[in-house]
Amino acid sequence: MDPIQNLYAPGAGTRPPELAGRDELRETVRVVLARVQHGHSAKSVLMVGLRGVGKTVLLDRMREEAEEAGLQTLFVEASEERSLPATLAPQLRQALLKLSGNAMAQDMAQRGLRAIAGFVQTLKVKFQDIEVALDFDPEPGLADNGNLEQDLTEMLLAAGAAAKKAETVLSLFVDELQYINEDELAALITALHRAAQRQAPVVLVGAGLPQLRARMGNARSYAERMFDVHEVGPLAPEAARRAIEKPARDEGVAIDDNALQRIFEMTHGYPYFLQEWDKYAWDIADTSPISLGDVERAWATAYDAQFTKRKQPYQTQMSLATLSW
Repeated sequence: MDPIQNLYAPGAGTRPPELAGRDELRETVRVVLARVQHGHSAKSVLMVGLRGVGKTVLLDRMREEAEEAGLQTLFVEASEERSLPATLAPQLRQALLKLSGNAMAQDMAQRGLRAIAGFVQTLKVKFQDIEVALDFDPEPGLADNGNLEQDLTEMLLAAGAAAKKAETVLSLFVDELQYINEDELAALITALHRAAQRQAPVVLVGAGLPQLRARMGNARSYAERMFDVHEVGPLAPEAARRAIEKPARDEGVAIDDNALQRIFEMTHGYPYFLQEWDKYAWDIADTSPISLGDVERAWATAYDAQFTKRKQPYQTQMSLATLSW
């Protein structure tokens, strides 16, 4: 069939045409952010799971939904190559610049920008990878102690005060949290803890690999009481069927039931693999409906083109026996 009309989208963090099976978790985050906006306490949210289950896609969709609700968001991806201050400061500056456009929050947002100036100028010696424009001179004594934990806390509290004046929530969406080193992770947890104690409207929605849970606990023993941790795994059969079937149906294409069942059996419901097989099955099929034979031929093509050269990283997710159908 026409590959131009093929909606399936395998890739790292590429949004699928149908984000199936994640409504409950999306609603959880919506409620958390709404509670904080209304001045109620709520735990920040962590999502943990293996590669290919759709954490990045889900995190970005949650960010979009928060923005649609009028909340202030920032999205960062942690990296082994960059420090937390270098990753966070530029995005926090952008959020505060937006808040400064709100008449009620302007003064507090400008104070937040002064906090960033103090934070950057003081910590630049230790974290030389920080690169961010400074809009105001520092305020003496504000986020300029040279101690990451203390200064990050002051900076988030200043940003949270601006968000409170704007009657919004500063929503930090952070991907690949497991890459933040332990000392910097401890500083972030402490800052969030202090913000929660002060009822500052600052919430973290984070995602990472399964080891993140243990790393958070190692960084701060009280972390397990600060976060609601959700396991993100393969899709259940009904959700997987919807992820496969609905995009095709929207294009006027049907998929035979035995073909749908075979795709689920082959992928075990992992969202990335669902997209990969669906893409190849669409391209191989001559006409609607996509048949079991199309799916079987798609497997051979996908295996040769994609997984033979990179199946090792997925051995923890799909056994080699599974990869030899």
